[in-house]
Amino acid sequence: MSAEHVDALVATAPDGISFDGLRVESTADGYTFETPDEARAGLDEAGLREVALGSNHVSNWYVWHAVAPQKASRWTFLRWLEGADAEGSSAGVNERYDALSDGVTTEWGQLSITTALEDDGERAYEVRHVDDTSKDDLTLDAYDDPLDARDLATHDDRGRYRPLKAAPTLQTGWRFAGLDPRALVETVEAFYPASVPNWHREREGDLDVTHWRETMERQTGMYGVVKTWDRGEGHEHVDWVAEATCDDSQCLKRREWQYDSTTDLDVDGGDGHFPCREPCSVVVSAARKWTKLESEEPRTYEFELTPSEKQQVEEIIDAVADGRVDEIREADVSDGANRFRARFLRAKLFDEEGNLAGTPTEREE
Repeated sequence: MSAEHVDALVATAPDGISFDGLRVESTADGYTFETPDEARAGLDEAGLREVALGSNHVSNWYVWHAVAPQKASRWTFLRWLEGADAEGSSAGVNERYDALSDGVTTEWGQLSITTALEDDGERAYEVRHVDDTSKDDLTLDAYDDPLDARDLATHDDRGRYRPLKAAPTLQTGWRFAGLDPRALVETVEAFYPASVPNWHREREGDLDVTHWRETMERQTGMYGVVKTWDRGEGHEHVDWVAEATCDDSQCLKRREWQYDSTTDLDVDGGDGHFPCREPCSVVVSAARKWTKLESEEPRTYEFELTPSEKQQVEEIIDAVADGRVDEIREADVSDGANRFRARFLRAKLFDEEGNLAGTPTEREE
């Protein structure tokens, strides 16, 4: 704790202080100073300074009123990171400081955020990828500018562009260290835009959710075709969309939008820390494509497959849909989605024009 903390306490004492178990009052008989561990009354200014110096409760009060951002969403988020009740609690500051001395780590999407106590009682934050939590600091690229997080969030580990920032494809190999509270929140927001304010709005019961039908009604131009994809009272097609694009394996947000304000989808919304309040641009773009594909009239095609070949086609679709193709070893020919197994099936069943079983996709007129 610094003398600045005590000076601020003395300056504020005439107005009274009540926060996280700390109570300070100015009375006709002098100052009253109370924490869950001690109670002193009738103190003069020198006595107040003496009892305040070294108190975790005083440094805790100072941090949350003079250092932490006072914007409600950011303040509440920072409190949540270190396990403090966002509305204040009557005890637990000393226990919290004991934990913070070793560092308190919390996950936020694919971010591992560690809150640590500095010598003066203020907080320092570190952010890294959850997969790098146990890696040596020297093996990771060091950053301290929140704007660098935008570049890191742009591509995955293979250099591919990430159109969806909440996808579980955030690249690894970096760390942001020594961040102050403001820089910490800005870094988190650079990785996951609007995640903190939306999380806070939901906690406060003020999250404004725009459901599927309302979102689709707003579409114009080339996206206007999506408005035609509405099957009366049913919403099976929207369930398919949500299952394909909004599952935890595809997006780390927790889907809160439904078919409309009175009709829930049958697909689970996921377990993410922060909510998704409306169908995103990726969902809308994909729905536009599926709208066109689903408008085609079905046709009957006949193929002859062995039971193992049918099962292999199913395994290939599952592997592609779950994004695990790269995990299948070349030598593992027991997996139906193995590259050599798939190439053998293609060599056997495709003709020179690439038609399965020699059957053209389009009818010959």
